[in-house]
Amino acid sequence: MYTPPSRLREPCQIGPLAIVALAATLFLVAAGRSSDLAREPAAAGSTRWIALVPHDRANVELGQRTIVVLKAPSLADRVALVGGLASEEDQRRWTREALDAQRRLLERLSLQGARIEPDLRYTRVLNGFSAALDPRAVSLLDQAPEVEGLYPVRIGYPAGLSLRTRAHTDAGRSALSLPGFDGSGVTIALLDTGVDRLHPYLGNRVRKGFDIVSGDRSAGADANPADGAQLERHGTEMAGILVGEGGPDGVAGVARGATVLPIRVAGWQQEASGDWAVFARTDQVIAGLERAVDPNGDGDAHDGTRVTLLPLAEPFASFADGPEARAVGGAFRLDNLVVVPAGNDGPGGAAYGLIAGPGGAPAALTVGAADLRRRTEDVRLVLRSGLSIVYEGVLPLAGPPTRTGLLTLPLGAPRLAEGGSSLDSYFDAGGRSLVAGRAALVPAGENPTAGVESAAAAGAHAVLLYGESLPAGALGLDQSVGVPVIGLPSSAATAIRAAIRAGTETSATIGAAQLGSNSTAGHIATFSSRGPSFDGRVKPDIAAPGVALRTAEPGVSDDGLPRYGTVNGSSVAAATVAGAAALLAQARPGIDARSLRSLLSGSARPLAGDSIRAQGTGLVDVGAAVASELAVEPGSLAFPLVTKPDWGSSRELTVRNLSTRPLRAKVRFDRRGQDAQRVSFSAFPSTLALRPGDEARVRVRAQLRGAAQGPPLEGVVRIIPEAGVVARVPWALTFGPSPANLIGNIELRPQSFRPSDTRPAVLSLRAGVIRPPREVHALARLDIELWSRKGRRFGPLARLRNVLPGRLGFGLTGRGPGGQVLGRGWYRLRLTAVPTGDGPPTRRTIDFRLLAPRKTRPGR
Repeated sequence: MYTPPSRLREPCQIGPLAIVALAATLFLVAAGRSSDLAREPAAAGSTRWIALVPHDRANVELGQRTIVVLKAPSLADRVALVGGLASEEDQRRWTREALDAQRRLLERLSLQGARIEPDLRYTRVLNGFSAALDPRAVSLLDQAPEVEGLYPVRIGYPAGLSLRTRAHTDAGRSALSLPGFDGSGVTIALLDTGVDRLHPYLGNRVRKGFDIVSGDRSAGADANPADGAQLERHGTEMAGILVGEGGPDGVAGVARGATVLPIRVAGWQQEASGDWAVFARTDQVIAGLERAVDPNGDGDAHDGTRVTLLPLAEPFASFADGPEARAVGGAFRLDNLVVVPAGNDGPGGAAYGLIAGPGGAPAALTVGAADLRRRTEDVRLVLRSGLSIVYEGVLPLAGPPTRTGLLTLPLGAPRLAEGGSSLDSYFDAGGRSLVAGRAALVPAGENPTAGVESAAAAGAHAVLLYGESLPAGALGLDQSVGVPVIGLPSSAATAIRAAIRAGTETSATIGAAQLGSNSTAGHIATFSSRGPSFDGRVKPDIAAPGVALRTAEPGVSDDGLPRYGTVNGSSVAAATVAGAAALLAQARPGIDARSLRSLLSGSARPLAGDSIRAQGTGLVDVGAAVASELAVEPGSLAFPLVTKPDWGSSRELTVRNLSTRPLRAKVRFDRRGQDAQRVSFSAFPSTLALRPGDEARVRVRAQLRGAAQGPPLEGVVRIIPEAGVVARVPWALTFGPSPANLIGNIELRPQSFRPSDTRPAVLSLRAGVIRPPREVHALARLDIELWSRKGRRFGPLARLRNVLPGRLGFGLTGRGPGGQVLGRGWYRLRLTAVPTGDGPPTRRTIDFRLLAPRKTRPGR
């Protein structure tokens, strides 16, 4: 199973008594660190954000925690079966029946010797529970007919980064509004860290909420247990974008009349090291969705919120059928639109992108971040070594501007062997600061924010951060930093570092900040994750402003005034769209979640020059959404990786007339990409006549002519009414071949061993593939079965679902699938890796020899 990049992975959860899960380590997916994931070169004139948003991912020990999904229907399933209309009494009964199905299963397993204590139970958006499971419990659950599947608990992170200083670009607000509407009467569930409800920017528009993380009675912005000055920030920031009002310079949120229901699913929790970090577990996220659809917890979802903002990201986990995606779909069937970020990992490969979970959920409205700033603040920087000028140029400010205009400082650097992020690296052995009163030359590394904050704490008057070119406002800095931060080209940094090491006198002159044009204005931000998702679906669905938006920060400053700052990230864009959904829900109160989603995505405004896999249908346009009369489902077409020549496939669209007048419409197709004429589309029927409230099904056929190779092709299906707003549905085709080596580097040590529950043999393997530069090929399923050498099948030993690329480890105990000790002799393990797309599975085998158990001496 998968954990955050560059960390030791938690033990695998899946494995019966015959196979003990051991530690597993990440393989390849370490954005910006692994040589196998070389970064794409930036476009000329662009700036780089990769690995900056978010800037830190915790190393979390999850133990054997697993999400168990049952086959018995959830409340959402039952409501969908009756067409979406059910009484309060029926819904409460169905919720009780879902819970009863769990109880019966747990009681039966208890009689079989497996006592399971669920941490969290789910009955509304899906039927299941999370629990820490031992190998015997996993074995029994995996074989139980009541169980749909077992899934790993993953970690999610706030998908944004903040800057606690005054905004100094021309951004600051989303510029999204709908005259005459402010979201009044609409409640938005916010599944995030806690919220500072006392912040004046939020007024009385934030309810008390619920705390899933610690079980408190309110969802406040908690402090770090190890440092009371560090408050959870992300939830307050997102609430400000949603409903803020009366901020500096007239800054306000998108839906100032809406109400926020905070549900704390992320917050300060302990890492494997014992340190505290802000993150969410996916089982906590699902519990938050349960509460969003049924706030009073009585089993009836009629009191559910209209919109849910889930601004968290599980890196790279764009699975369409995992428990988080199922839960999003369950909320959707209960008439709750769930808005999620695309993630902040930038471009992926040609076949698959780097969409974060649950952004791959078909029912989620997944949002990418656009940079709409027309201007940014730049400074002129001159670096000198002795009398020579090493570098001179104009660069964007990544942090606050200089307070005094022109600034000339000597240069200093941390002890680079320690990476430059820890405070200790800025002091020598005698405790003297290496950068006090200087411009600190700091490597960006994996955590540039920590390096900047450490340099400022050590007395630096400016920071020159090299290894990344940083746009204005790219770093999330504490308000106490207050020093200018500039992204320095690596070539200049190399030369000036050499001069510092040689003892040459060096200096930096930083000019006054000047407003300059933003070369990336009107485009998708480089950090915003691109699609497609693992099922070939175009994700993100839509884009929104996600760079340098002003909002509230928790707590007060030293002068007692409320804090404000700017934020970046796809979570910021998702919050903007969630606010837009509230405006649309107020303007058109009669439409359901399906229509909300369709109108927002189908009416978006395309961004010229950006791929559909980066923007979906384009920039959110709430005015066009209000005027739209056609709703189309699904919101995007999912085509798997194309691996065969002359491929063809069909999909179905449902078109509904939401207006009060008859509509006639025609279906047309737009294509983009090199040799786009290689693919043809047809629709049956190609013309529609819809009475008010009617719907029609349209069969869309895609046909490739020639080889399955070349760059991706993409485009949109357009449903064009005779008069009115065109509805657009995006599609993309990517080409193979599918990897043939989804399993590799298989080792079993020792290959001959005696049965032992305490000293198992170790099976290790590489699962999944990363194709250069950043193309993730995950597994839908990994099966490990036990066979004899002569072809007799004993049964399954382990099954892992939704496996991201990683190195996995298991312990073989010498027991069979039922837990019995096997006799001596030769056995064979058959390993099958099933891809997420339509490609063939990878199969491998490895033999081992089981020796006779060691005899126990008499008297021992």
